[in-house]
Amino acid sequence: MKIVNYTLISLLAVALASCKKEGKANESGKDSLTAKKDSVIIPEVHKEYYGIYTGEFAGMEKVVDETDGSEYDVDNYKRISLKINRITKDSVYGQSIVNGNQRPFKGVFNEAAASFVLDEPGNDKTDGRFEVKLKGDSLTGKWNAFDKTAVKAPSKTLKLTKKEFVYNPNFMLDKDSDLVDWSNPKEFTEKYKDEETGKTESYKTSKNRIASEAIFKLNASKQKLTEKDLKNLRKLDLEIIKNSVFARHGYSFKKETYRNFFEQTDWYIPVFSNVDNDLSPMEKENVALLNRFTKYAEDKYDSFGR
Repeated sequence: MKIVNYTLISLLAVALASCKKEGKANESGKDSLTAKKDSVIIPEVHKEYYGIYTGEFAGMEKVVDETDGSEYDVDNYKRISLKINRITKDSVYGQSIVNGNQRPFKGVFNEAAASFVLDEPGNDKTDGRFEVKLKGDSLTGKWNAFDKTAVKAPSKTLKLTKKEFVYNPNFMLDKDSDLVDWSNPKEFTEKYKDEETGKTESYKTSKNRIASEAIFKLNASKQKLTEKDLKNLRKLDLEIIKNSVFARHGYSFKKETYRNFFEQTDWYIPVFSNVDNDLSPMEKENVALLNRFTKYAEDKYDSFGR
């Protein structure tokens, strides 16, 4: 009889536990349904304005002459992309991409004035506020740094055009592109013989790297490169051929050398801070091969006036 009683008690305990568990499940489901019912879905507006606006980001930078301490202004030009991801009645969300630096922004859209005020977070020294006006497919306006002492050009103007980013393996640098790397001049010591004294004199000169026509012929996104293709190329050639792959995928370059080359084209749209996972298997193999050859390649330098 004791055994039967224990059995009944055990079955009763299991049944109670099961009911309790089921009750919790139902309660949880009720809460979930209530949460969905009570939650407010904020509608998005003006989806026609979503997308990438890219173009000129320009200002004036003060430079101090080391010889006499005088100050003068020089142009500070970059290319920037503003990507608008979401617009609601109260807020605008997106990101700015410039110099390989991608920053989120949040702001407001004034429908009557067709204008945006967009603030970057402010926890980076390069952050600031965009005040831009929309007209058709263009955004124009200004940007002001939050910390005006932390950046070279604290105030800049923007002239942007809406463009759709498309990856195209056929994209190449234009045949009329400037082949000089102006951003990294190198100092050289040159020697010459003075005709009057017969003595050998020396002087220092600044020279810039130059690329060859090979950058218009080799496409690392379309053809499997071989060692024969690369063995006689200059270091700058190899760098440009490799980084053309990343440019086609919309990579925003931190290095000025590469920005200067690809910003000469109409197709380059800096959108992403990392595109490694977007490369095709062949592109990855070509990049690895180009990296190997770049380590041992030499550059050709020449003197240019600007």
